[in-house]
Amino acid sequence: MARCCGCSVRCCCWLLLLTLVALAVTATVVFIRYRNGGQVFPLPGVPDPKYAEALAVALQFFQVQKSGKLVNNEIPWRGDSALDDGKEAKLDLSKGMYDAGDHMKFGFTLAFTGTMLSWSVLEYGGAMGAAKQRDAAMDALGWMMDFLINAHPSDDVLYIQVGDPKADHKCWERPETMSEKRPLTKITTKAPGSDVAAETAAAMAAASLVYKHINGTYSSSLLDHAERLFAFADKHRGSYTRTFPELSAYYNSTTYQDELLWAASWLYHATGNRSYLSYATGKNGKEYGDLGNPRYFSWDDKRAGTEVLLSRVSFFASDGSDVAQDEGLGSYKDTADAVMCILLPESDTAAFRTEGGLLYVAEWNSLQHPVASAFLAAVYSDYMSASGKTELTCSGKSFRAADLRKFAKSQADYVLGDNPMKLSYLVGYGDSYPQRVHHRGASIPADVDTGCNGQEWLKTPKPNPNVATGALVGGPFKNDSFIDDRENVRQNEATTYNSALIVGLLSGLASTSSVAQSLS
Repeated sequence: MARCCGCSVRCCCWLLLLTLVALAVTATVVFIRYRNGGQVFPLPGVPDPKYAEALAVALQFFQVQKSGKLVNNEIPWRGDSALDDGKEAKLDLSKGMYDAGDHMKFGFTLAFTGTMLSWSVLEYGGAMGAAKQRDAAMDALGWMMDFLINAHPSDDVLYIQVGDPKADHKCWERPETMSEKRPLTKITTKAPGSDVAAETAAAMAAASLVYKHINGTYSSSLLDHAERLFAFADKHRGSYTRTFPELSAYYNSTTYQDELLWAASWLYHATGNRSYLSYATGKNGKEYGDLGNPRYFSWDDKRAGTEVLLSRVSFFASDGSDVAQDEGLGSYKDTADAVMCILLPESDTAAFRTEGGLLYVAEWNSLQHPVASAFLAAVYSDYMSASGKTELTCSGKSFRAADLRKFAKSQADYVLGDNPMKLSYLVGYGDSYPQRVHHRGASIPADVDTGCNGQEWLKTPKPNPNVATGALVGGPFKNDSFIDDRENVRQNEATTYNSALIVGLLSGLASTSSVAQSLS
């Protein structure tokens, strides 16, 4: 009788059957969950080496941007800085992160960074863990949350800025040696800022979910701050750049309405309290959501992000449940579908691309929108796959989850060097990346104290003496061109919130894992 691995033919058949069963189990492993550091994540597949390596690089920028007394510092040219931030208000605001190549701490974008990093960990913590990068993400998140907690000393007070942007932008110096005054800006009942208060609430609510199974006390504190901040934002309405018009030159908030919906959506996920869902899907959603009109996602406009986040509820709600019958929730899902349609190149509603294939929305910081959009596409693709609701219809054409993932990968690959310039826009990744990033600390040798007037280091054509590893620079122009010049702020400045977006995207692409059906 014929033999197979020392067995009979009948034995071979059983071995083949067992092999097929094992393969089937492996194929469904994305829906199995495992516990890591007390938190449950989808079991990831094998990490994609390219995206895992890029993720490790991207996360280092958070270390570059840290303010305060550094712990386990691995950036040789960085040191302690801004240790007295907040002292005039008897607060410790020394932590947090610098916004970009300057030394400002802008609460609005810092909170958005925290929200997006939390969302990335919640959806793709398993992939981060498989790539051995989850600890780095958690370290950065904790550094930001500690700052935000301290910035909210009472119910109706939130410190939203450290530093004077006019004075700060006149100086070119290392953060370790800066000596100019660091004034504080706060919102109160008489000086409202619903947008920044609600964004901070969103960040804390999302982070409370991240810490829920790791540090219950810290998670509860974050959630308590989030709920009180949301109540403050909703009751005392107004945009912070209307309250402080001089700040509109930096991060002008178009409206606070989208942040209220965004925060309510995160609070619903964090608490399970249906009143937050009703807030977002009821009257407020109709008035503020502009549902039916797809938009791009950014630090200023959270509507597309809210639509995708609430679509998560629609995707995984039990058929026949009260939530599944929520008409307002259905409108969010429909609008999220429309957002996805403008991202798909083969859709009839596809948005403009450069010849190199980059989604192009704005000249200044051109990579922000394609990276943010690609993150949403990756998340939405995984919602489709994990829920089994795999069809997306755009003007009569059908698309699959794989089509959204393909778009997400195309934008990530462009960033990492698959572009006409053959340049990686993620500093430190690949063999060719910008050498003159608009970043003070990177541009000045660590042993030089320039005082405020280190302009020679801004203007020199020489490469930066320090590598701002992980910085995602602004990006190319509409014709795919890029000029590596330190004074070319539009293209060559990196921002901390851009880092949160690229970390999310790379985490979503780093493995074949899908998302968990519940964020809690």
